[in-house]
Amino acid sequence: MKTRRIGKTALDVTEISFGGASLGNLYQAVPNKDAEAVLDAAWSSGIRYFDTAPHYGFGLSERRFGDFLRDKPRDSYALSTKVGRLLKPAPEHEVPNLGFFNPLPFKLEYDYSYDGIMRSVEFSYARLGLNRIDILYVHDIGVYTHGIELTKVHLGQLLDGGIRALEELKSGGVISAYGLGVNEVEICLEVMRRAPLDSILLAGRYSLLDRSAEAELLPLCHQSGTTLVIGGVFNSGILATGAKPGSHFDYGPASPDILSKVSAMETIASQAGYPLAAAALQFPLHEKAVSTVLIGTAKASSLTRNIDLLKVQVPDSEFEKYRPYTTVQPPLTGAVRE
Repeated sequence: MKTRRIGKTALDVTEISFGGASLGNLYQAVPNKDAEAVLDAAWSSGIRYFDTAPHYGFGLSERRFGDFLRDKPRDSYALSTKVGRLLKPAPEHEVPNLGFFNPLPFKLEYDYSYDGIMRSVEFSYARLGLNRIDILYVHDIGVYTHGIELTKVHLGQLLDGGIRALEELKSGGVISAYGLGVNEVEICLEVMRRAPLDSILLAGRYSLLDRSAEAELLPLCHQSGTTLVIGGVFNSGILATGAKPGSHFDYGPASPDILSKVSAMETIASQAGYPLAAAALQFPLHEKAVSTVLIGTAKASSLTRNIDLLKVQVPDSEFEKYRPYTTVQPPLTGAVRE
C-alpha cells in the first residue's frame, strides 16, 4: 500500500489506516476473537497505520491494539493514540454510559494541561504494553464536546502548558508527531493560529458530502505544512448505505435535505458505473494535504469490502460532479476566540 508523509516529520503512514473506536465496543460488544480477526484483516490488506484512544472502551481498544501489535516488527507500522482524557478507576455503577458496551471499569476526567498530557501518555504506554507511540492527538477539544465556556477553559490549558508537553515529548523522541483529533473545523483553526501542529485527525468534515474543511482549513494546512488524517468518510454511514430509510448522517438520523442530496449523488455514481461508497472513500486522497483515510469497523468482512473499493476506478473528474450536493457545517461558535 502506498504511503504519505505526516506533516513535516519523517514519519510515513499508509494511505488507508485503521481506527479503533469499534474495538472499544462502540455501539456493540465485540468478542476478542472478532477484534483479532479484523486487525488481522487490516494487516493482511497492507494497512500499517493504526489509531486508538483511551476513550474507546475506557482503555479496552488500547489494550487490544497493544496485544495485536506487540509481536509485529516495531518499524513496520505507525501507531497513534490520544490525550485529553484521564481514566480513573470506578465502581461499575459509576462507569459512564457513553455508547461503549462493557467498557473497562473507569470514569473519565478531562485534562489538557501539561501534567495531564504527560500522565495520559504514560498511562497509554502501560495499557498498550508497547515502547513507542508515533503520534499523539489532543482528543475532542472543542465546542462539539465541551460547549463554549468549558472549551475556553480546556483551550487555555492546552495553550498554557499542553502544547509544551507535546513539544517536549516530540523533541525527546518519545513521539514523532502531534496534533488534534476532532470533528469540528473551528477549533482546528483556533489552535493552528496559535500553535504548530504536525497533523489533524478530522472526522466527517472533509468528505464527498461535507466539505466544511475546504474554505479555511485546507489553505491553512497548505501554508503551515500540517497534514490531515481523514476519518468519517461515509459521514456516519449514509455514503455507504445510500439514502435509505433510517440512514444516519453526522451521528444522527439524516434529514430530508441530506437524504435528497445523497440520492442525487447515488444517481451520479450509478450513471458512471461505480458505487457511491468508492467515490466517498477515494475522494480525500485526491487532496495533497491528506496523509491517510482512516476506516474503522469491527468486522473483517466489512474491512475487506472497504479495501476493495480502492480498486474501483473513479476518475478525478467525477468528484466535481458532486459539489452541487455537498453541505458545509456552520461553526458551532465564534465565541471561543477571546
